[in-house]
Amino acid sequence: MQPRPFRISVPSDAISDLAGRLRSARWPDQPEDVRWEHGADLAYLREFVRYWRDEFDWRSAERHLNEFPHFITETGGQQIHFIHARAKHGRKVPLIITHGWPGSFFEMTKLIPLLTGDGPRRGGQDDLTFDVVVPSLPGYGFSARPKRTGMHLAAIAGLWAELMSQLGYRRFVAQGGDLGAAVAISLGFRFPDRVAGIHLNFVPSSYQPPTDAAGPGLDDEEKAYLARRAAWADAEGGYAHIQGTKPQSLGCALNDSPIGLAAWFVEKFRLWSDCGGQVESVFTKDELLANLSIYWFTETITSSFRLYRETREHPLRFASADRITAPTAVAHFPKEVWMPPRRWLERVFVDVRRWTSMPRGGHFAAFEQPRLLADDLRAFAATLAE
Repeated sequence: MQPRPFRISVPSDAISDLAGRLRSARWPDQPEDVRWEHGADLAYLREFVRYWRDEFDWRSAERHLNEFPHFITETGGQQIHFIHARAKHGRKVPLIITHGWPGSFFEMTKLIPLLTGDGPRRGGQDDLTFDVVVPSLPGYGFSARPKRTGMHLAAIAGLWAELMSQLGYRRFVAQGGDLGAAVAISLGFRFPDRVAGIHLNFVPSSYQPPTDAAGPGLDDEEKAYLARRAAWADAEGGYAHIQGTKPQSLGCALNDSPIGLAAWFVEKFRLWSDCGGQVESVFTKDELLANLSIYWFTETITSSFRLYRETREHPLRFASADRITAPTAVAHFPKEVWMPPRRWLERVFVDVRRWTSMPRGGHFAAFEQPRLLADDLRAFAATLAE
């Protein structure tokens, strides 16, 4: 199947239905001495939902999104939505970027113009631009929901490789954060002859290099990283445990309740971003709600959860002999939920070419600091051409 143009157009009755649900919401109570410690703060959430109901304009967000070139294709029997934005000038590098959860392709809408070369040319490294492909993960947004289990990270990497072949790209760079980082890693491992480079702004917990007795033991820095990661999972990882074990039960609630969905999302964007506890210092309400509304209108919250279950059953594990040979770069944003030491990655990756410590930013790098991410991607890609 050849990709065909796609235009986002949410039915008017779906918008009316959302407004009705927001008007008739049943609100829980909250202890007087609690704000965000137990989850989404009720006072903030009430105002956020009021704005969603009375001021947010989905049609305006839809018009903005439709300024990008959207397509639908079928790959591996799965219908996939993607943006394909071609470079405007210069040396053109094919690049596929994979989002994570609770993000979507919307996260990349600030980043894409910086990569394709929109705007004035300044010469030098800026002359390197990208043909950017941003797919929606299976079961996310406008990609179809898988009908059966088995759509795990390695399977998605296979879909992406086929998608890039459909678009005529033999070799390409893979970028990702969150679950998208795991897909990028899987691409590099499964398709070493096609992946020219891997750029990550997160190293997922499912990435497990060989640490058995036959190999080199863990150093102190790696042990400290594992302890930090375990402490974070204990304090903040309840969402991942339920999404990875009982996605259907939670999905029934959030697919039916927009305020439940809003609470589940806004807490994560506040906690995982470099916002100092003030989520709207980094994201506007309109930006948060555009991403949230994509999940609501496509009814993909439950199918998005299932990737956590798939990852739990098919984690990103490597044997002692496994190696990823593609040149690799890591952009470390300081408020990322965790980041392993370089040694942890180098147990499998043989050419960690670049490791950048960013001055600001958190888990949603493309959404929070698109310029920093674009500049690092461009600098990394320049080394691939040398």
